[in-house]
Amino acid sequence: MSLKAKMIIEKDFTIGEVDKRVFGSFVEHLGRAVYGGIYEPGHPSADEQGFRGDVLELVKGIDVPIVRYPGGNFVSGYNWEDGVGPVELRPKRLELAWRTIEPNLFGLNEFVDWCRKANTAPMMAINLGTRGPNEARQLVEYANHPSGTQLSDLRISHGYKQPHQIKTWCLGNEMDGPWQIGAKTAAEYGRIAAESAKVMKWVDPSIELVACGSSNLTMATFPEWERTVLDLCYNEVDYISLHQYYGNRDKDTSNFLAQSMGMDSFINTVISTCDYVQATKRSKKRMNLSFDEWNVWYHSNEADSRIEPWSVAPPQLEDVYNHEDALLVGSMLISMLKRADRVKMACLAQLVNVIAPIMTANGGGAWKQTIYYPYMHASVFGRGTVLVPLIQSPKYDAKDYTDVPYLDAVAVHNAEAGEVTVFAVNRHLSEALPLEIDLRSFGTFRILEHIVMACDDLKAANTLDAPNRVTPHSQGSAIVEGSTVQAALGKASWNVIRIKL
Repeated sequence: MSLKAKMIIEKDFTIGEVDKRVFGSFVEHLGRAVYGGIYEPGHPSADEQGFRGDVLELVKGIDVPIVRYPGGNFVSGYNWEDGVGPVELRPKRLELAWRTIEPNLFGLNEFVDWCRKANTAPMMAINLGTRGPNEARQLVEYANHPSGTQLSDLRISHGYKQPHQIKTWCLGNEMDGPWQIGAKTAAEYGRIAAESAKVMKWVDPSIELVACGSSNLTMATFPEWERTVLDLCYNEVDYISLHQYYGNRDKDTSNFLAQSMGMDSFINTVISTCDYVQATKRSKKRMNLSFDEWNVWYHSNEADSRIEPWSVAPPQLEDVYNHEDALLVGSMLISMLKRADRVKMACLAQLVNVIAPIMTANGGGAWKQTIYYPYMHASVFGRGTVLVPLIQSPKYDAKDYTDVPYLDAVAVHNAEAGEVTVFAVNRHLSEALPLEIDLRSFGTFRILEHIVMACDDLKAANTLDAPNRVTPHSQGSAIVEGSTVQAALGKASWNVIRIKL
C-alpha cells in the first residue's frame, strides 16, 4: 500500500476561536503534586514561600492559563477552612480519598500566590460531597468579597487585603463515582449543584461555574447523567465537565493511539446531550464543555497498590511517560482543538509528579516528561482560530476502532501573528507518511519551522538520570511547493509545522 495523506485548509472555513484555557492543568492534594512538587520549603530553588523555582520555570514554559485546585477526589472530603490562617494552627486530617495524612501546610491563599508567580489563574473546586450550598457561598465570600463581612475580613486578617477574584469554580468532582466521598445520583447532584450555584452567584455574580459530568465515558449512567443534571441546573451553570484517561495495558500500540477517536465520540455525545437539554428548555443559552481531567494514566497502578496508608505525600500516581504516551497526548490535544467551538476549558491532569508532564526529585532536580512537549507546543503555538481540517488519509483497523486514519491533524490560524500552525500525529508504527497541505487560500507563505518528536523506541522515557532521552527537534522536512506544504511525517511521530503568511 502506498502511503500518502493530504490536508486542505481554507482560511474562511473555521471551527471556532481557541479559548486559551483549553491548555489548563490541575494540582490536587494527592501524592507529591503539592508537597515536593510545587511546594518544597528548604529546596535549593525554593523562594520565601517555599515554592520551587525550578518547577515554576517549567510551568511558565508551557504558558498554562488556568489550574484546577484542590481536587479531584480530595475535594469531596475537604474543609477549605483547614488550609487558611496561621500555619501552626492548621489541623492534620485523615485524607480518605487517597488514604494519606493531609498536613494543610498549603491551602487556598498559598495556591493563589503560587498562581500569580506561575502566570496562571486559579480554577477552584468546592466540596459537594460532605458539604453543600452554605459552605460553597462562604468560600466565595472569603475568596472574592472585598471587605466588611466576617469572612472577607477573615481573609484580610490572614494578610490578603485585596479579594482573590477567582472567576472559575467547579461544583464538586466526579459525583457519579462510587469511589467519591458523598457520591450522589444525578437527581441528587443536579439539585445541590443548582442550589450551590445560585447562592455562589448571589455572592459574586461575575463568577462562572462548571457542573460535574460523567467521570468517564464508560460509566453506566453516561450520558443520562448529563441529561438529568443539566435538566436541573442548566440555567445556573456555564459549563459541564468531561473526564477521561487512557492506557495501554494490553501492549497494543496501534489500538492505544486510536483511543483519541473515543475521545472525539465522547465530546460529540456530550455536546449532543447539552443541545438536547437546550432544546427541551427552549433556551437561547448554549452550554460549553470543560474537559477538566484528561491524560494517559496506567503505568503507576501496580506501584500505588503497594503504598502503605496514612503517610504524608507518598509517591502516588507517578506515571513515567514514554514516547507513545506523548503521541496520544498530542492526539488528545488535537481532539479538543477540533471542537474549539464548544470545548472552552480543559485541564491536563495533573501538572507536577502526579500523572504529570513535570517530575521532581525531593530536594533534587526537576525534568520534563515526554508528554511535556506536545502540551507545550499546543499551548504556545495553538492560539487563534481552528480551521476545518479536510483530511484524506490511509486508514487501519485496531482492536477497538475501525477506519483509524494514520494522519491525525488540525490547523490553527493566528491572524494577529500572521501564522498557521499544523499539529499532526503519524500513527503508523513502521513507515513515514508523506503529507501535502493545501494552503491556496492564504496567498504566499514560508516555513518557520517543522518541529518533530520521534523515537525508534516507543517505550523510551525521560528520567532524572536521562532527562533528554526523548526530545523534539526542528529539523523536520516541511518545504513550500507552490500553494502547498510538502512534508514527510516520520513513523510514530508528533509534528508541529509553523507557517508564516
